[in-house]
Amino acid sequence: MIKYILTHQTEFLVMVRQHLDLTILALVLAMAVAIPLAILATRVVLLEGAVMTIGNIGQTIPSLVILGLGIPLVGIGFAPALLALFLRAVLPILINTFVGIKGVDHFVIEAARGMGMTENQILWKVQIPLTVPVMLAGVRTAAVQAVSLATLAAFAGGGTLGDLIQQGIMMVDKDLLLAGAVPTAILALLVDLLMGIVQTIATPKGLKIAE
Repeated sequence: MIKYILTHQTEFLVMVRQHLDLTILALVLAMAVAIPLAILATRVVLLEGAVMTIGNIGQTIPSLVILGLGIPLVGIGFAPALLALFLRAVLPILINTFVGIKGVDHFVIEAARGMGMTENQILWKVQIPLTVPVMLAGVRTAAVQAVSLATLAAFAGGGTLGDLIQQGIMMVDKDLLLAGAVPTAILALLVDLLMGIVQTIATPKGLKIAE
């Protein structure tokens, strides 16, 4: 494995870059869509049931199926892989943000109202800050999933370390397989560690003391 990486450094680094580009872009797009949608769902009663239903159904659909459905829509290459990762990443962020906001203690909200805060002030100064740890837990889950699932891009011609895994399986080449699988696992662990640090830093001091 190490010998292969050292002798194919340029190709390997290109695949790592493709892997990271796909993961980061999918995660950013998912956050940009999921967080506002979750906030909106907590303010509009009619959207509550729809959000939870979509979230629960979406979690049961395999990512490879989403990738397959995306190919007829956007063609092969980077686009269907991005679509599949985006849809998969949206779900944990959406559900965690929604549940986090709805789960803020009723007495805390009533106390904020008693202090004269408007509903918007309660949302942005009370509910959102208290929801940050739960929200970031969803982002953390989505990020780790995205790193792992980015390997599926190889099935749509989208590159990433999945190319090495696919080639290793087809050619029954252990070095190729490990050159794709091991770095992917390491990336997933590093992302999980990084997101854990961000989650700790972003958690309000009051919640840290309560823990």
